[in-house]
Amino acid sequence: MEIIRAKEFTAERAWGAKTIANMKGVTTRLHWTDQPYKWHINDGEEVFAVLDGVVEMHYREDKNSTRVEQCVVLQAGDIFFASVGTEHVAHPIGEARILVVEMEGSV
Repeated sequence: MEIIRAKEFTAERAWGAKTIANMKGVTTRLHWTDQPYKWHINDGEEVFAVLDGVVEMHYREDKNSTRVEQCVVLQAGDIFFASVGTEHVAHPIGEARILVVEMEGSV
């Protein structure tokens, strides 16, 4: 058993993480960051839950045969679900703590 105080978690570098659990190849990790990530597509589905801070989530969708960039602002308590093939990048506004659930080894 472990209690984790998300608001107190920090890392030595942007997107540093604490692995909370690995359940049959699905990882749950707590990330701290103050810098954007990189555009990527995960190997599987991803659940991205903002626990503390604000994050601009940019993602690309196909609309009328054109790849269109969208952006949504996620507040603490908001969840972004990236289905297979969703290209996305997170841009925190200041510091943020994010819970990410995804397949082990995913980008």
